[in-house]
Amino acid sequence: MNCVIIDDEPLAREGLNTYVREIDFLKLVGSCENSIALTKVMDETKVDLIFLDIQMPKMNGMEFLKITKDPPIVIITSAYPSYALESFQLNVLDYLLKPITFDRFFQAVKKAREYFQLISAPAANGAETKSYFFIKCESKYEKIFFDDILYIEGMQNYVRIYTTKGKYMTLLNLKDIEQNLQNGTFIRVHKSFIVNITKIDCIEKHEISIQSARIPISRNFREHVIEKVVNDKLWKR
Repeated sequence: MNCVIIDDEPLAREGLNTYVREIDFLKLVGSCENSIALTKVMDETKVDLIFLDIQMPKMNGMEFLKITKDPPIVIITSAYPSYALESFQLNVLDYLLKPITFDRFFQAVKKAREYFQLISAPAANGAETKSYFFIKCESKYEKIFFDDILYIEGMQNYVRIYTTKGKYMTLLNLKDIEQNLQNGTFIRVHKSFIVNITKIDCIEKHEISIQSARIPISRNFREHVIEKVVNDKLWKR
């Protein structure tokens, strides 16, 4: 994984650099003192993982995350715990408090590698159609069949996948899940929900029924949902 360290303190950058050199699946492609320099690195090099400090001159780490579309995997490295909640709302993978121990660093990058492998797998297999995928649930890797999925609920940087066999929660965000789902079978109906079109039992006002579940349809998605799910299947007099 190509990684970049962003921190305005030279000693902090060197400390993380030392840790990165110990990890065989990490390759340091940049070490910058501010977020402005990071944008240049990202324009010139493929970046898979960012170690991002928060308190920096010109543009702090939170401002960078808010204005960057589709950022790579981000691990925050900060001396300030007060930004943790906001950063997780911006889909960072982990939040490391300084001083950072190697054990804690290794735990975070292992999580990053597992996440990277998961989101990279479909691209590596080209157009091959898959009937299932794996997600990590605590200490287990669960096999999920696309056909078994009823709907998916996003919760900050986690998702809960509801299937005909049960429900599973994993460390992913809804955007990543949506990109890897089969086209034509799944549809976003709300900022927090994706549903399997084939499992829909009923659409009533601003709600979708799937078995006993009631999933909200947001006003922004309703017209698109009706057009894609109902229109060409609607029998009229």
